[in-house]
Amino acid sequence: MNPLLDKLQPYPFDKLRKLFADVTPNPAYRPISLGIGEPKHPTPAFIRQALADSLDGLAAYPATAGSEALRAAIAGWLERRYGLPKLDIATQVLPVTGSREALFALAQTLVDPRRGDALVACPNPFYQIYEGAAYLSGAEPYYINSNPARNFAPDYQSVPAEVWARVQLLYLCSPGNPTGAVLSLDDWQALFDLSDRYGFVIASDECYSEIYFKDEPPLGGMEAAHKLGRAGYPRLISFSSLSKRSNVPGMRSGFVAGDADILKKFLLYRTYHGSAMGPAIQSASAVAWGDETHVQENRAKYIQKFREVTPLLAEVLDVALPDAGFYLWAKVDKLAAISDVDFAKRLYAEYNVTVLPGSYLAREAHGINPGQNRIRMALVAETAECLEAAQRIVEFTRKLAAH
Repeated sequence: MNPLLDKLQPYPFDKLRKLFADVTPNPAYRPISLGIGEPKHPTPAFIRQALADSLDGLAAYPATAGSEALRAAIAGWLERRYGLPKLDIATQVLPVTGSREALFALAQTLVDPRRGDALVACPNPFYQIYEGAAYLSGAEPYYINSNPARNFAPDYQSVPAEVWARVQLLYLCSPGNPTGAVLSLDDWQALFDLSDRYGFVIASDECYSEIYFKDEPPLGGMEAAHKLGRAGYPRLISFSSLSKRSNVPGMRSGFVAGDADILKKFLLYRTYHGSAMGPAIQSASAVAWGDETHVQENRAKYIQKFREVTPLLAEVLDVALPDAGFYLWAKVDKLAAISDVDFAKRLYAEYNVTVLPGSYLAREAHGINPGQNRIRMALVAETAECLEAAQRIVEFTRKLAAH
């Protein structure tokens, strides 16, 4: 067996199941889960129809590089969304079966196994795929703590030069999971300067980019590179997905785009790995990337939901509207001294609401666990259900404070 598998930690939801194993939730309340970031808004009918109309494609093997029509649809979306110059669909865009598998696979492509001191840097808290990808590529993860004083953006300035010199890949997530933080153009300039100096690749996870609460949409990595005059997007690979944007997590459809030299090697890896997207999924995905009306309608639902739920929770928790994404990242000890783990367990037991302890999404690094005493709440259900959950959380938290 590969000994690197022993380095993998249980997934946050496995930890949550273990935490709840001996708990019988209060039967007076129906269960409501804010624990998993799985979109619950309905899949648009036109995407379902496009999938059904494309089933003849099941009789053919798909190309790993995807169809020309899908690559053109992805490139067109990138150009419209981020104001990019025309992309080469043959070299700068590649469909993937969901951003998750591509985020994992990129490390296997990029990390040099001959180098015994390789690091893969990632934010902390983080999406656990980054950590697993680092370990199974033969590297070690290096955690960069989020900084509440910077709206929870990772504190990249805290990383020593000798660490950057060992980094081969930097994962970043903007808008962030779980914090919702969005990197600024100045942040990108600093990261590009570091990449130029030390030669590492930036993997920009942008799967929450279309759920935002301000008039100006979140800045993307390729958009930042273009604004800063970085032609060809050197050492930058951006990831996106239809899962959150279009409410189709079951389709497993996304893309990578950016540096053509890296994508050429990544396509070679994927050809051997067997990661081609099914033809019917490709056809439906091309249709989805070409439509913005359903995205605007979806975003409007989130805006309304967060405007109603956030002020309610802010009465009892230290929480504010994020820049983007569909999570609230709340500090739980505003009214009562309680850990994130105890808060989640008691809330589930007494009010049948599931939230995810923040410490499960982070690692202790540089003397702290930046998720400690925080919880992540995924506001993915319809507004009425999220409001009911929020009202229960308010009642529970006030009861804690009274005792």
